[in-house]
Amino acid sequence: MIVIGLTGSIGMGKSTTAGLFAEAGLPVHSADAAVHELYRGAAAPAIEAAFPGSVREGVVDRDLLADRVLGDPAALKRLEAIVHPLVREAERQFLEAAEASGAPAAILDIPLLFETGAEKRCDRIVVVSAPFAVQRARVLARPGMSEAKFQAILAKQTPDAEKRGRADHVVDTSRGIEDAGRQVKAILDEILTGGDGRAERGRDPGSH
Repeated sequence: MIVIGLTGSIGMGKSTTAGLFAEAGLPVHSADAAVHELYRGAAAPAIEAAFPGSVREGVVDRDLLADRVLGDPAALKRLEAIVHPLVREAERQFLEAAEASGAPAAILDIPLLFETGAEKRCDRIVVVSAPFAVQRARVLARPGMSEAKFQAILAKQTPDAEKRGRADHVVDTSRGIEDAGRQVKAILDEILTGGDGRAERGRDPGSH
């Protein structure tokens, strides 16, 4: 089974593109969705122990937790030490189930793919991109977003140009969902028929 890593900076259309891969019949694992699920369950007790008062009625209050860790690298590392192993385990279980189902490929939707070194667990990398003006307009249209917040988020992410340079395939979402869907189909045709001629990346042995 081919493991495809899907990533893209804020406002690039990654979630929509993940949906297009799902519509094409591939299983998709969202790292963000896994974190949300963990915050409602398995991770909540450990997070409450590390950050007292951040859990309400058994569910992590994301806003309260953000207040505790933003701008505090040590606190962020404590949080990551709790959450990352749990997310990796959820990913491992997903890949095992996808392979057992006979899926030819599976998608790992990971926003911080390069930032966390997760590309080493993938055979192919798909980066979702759009021109900066399109990205900025999309992000600033979100409720509660400001230019300062947008710039702060960008500062924490690998630059889009670098992402594209490290990608095996790029999906440009600036021309609408139908065009993006055609790009996804072409990428899958290429990957699943082995037509791209690339050697497999050096995935971590036993990573799935």
